[in-house]
Amino acid sequence: MTATNDLRVQSPPPARDPSLHLFAVGDMVRLKGGFGISADAGSVYRITGTLPARGDSPQYRIRSDDERHERVATQDTLEPVRKTGGGAGHTLLEKTFGASPAPAARPLRVRKPSAK
Repeated sequence: MTATNDLRVQSPPPARDPSLHLFAVGDMVRLKGGFGISADAGSVYRITGTLPARGDSPQYRIRSDDERHERVATQDTLEPVRKTGGGAGHTLLEKTFGASPAPAARPLRVRKPSAK
């Protein structure tokens, strides 16, 4: 009886191209929270430019409408902002629970005092 070893030569995973930017100029992103990073959950940033990679992570220039300066962030510290049906004009309540149409106005009924 002959035992054959089925050794398959596996190629290494493709090297990550550090020049591959996942986000484009104009995309809306949020900083990920993590060790040493204090991410403000409400801060949304717009990508204003792409920069060369730092290590194996591409870099971006980002800017918030609430700040007067730009930041530099690596791709691994950013996450995309999910587009929902709610726009910028919606309140937090509408963004959280969805925008629902206002209930139809009902006419007020006036109660007449009962005669005793």
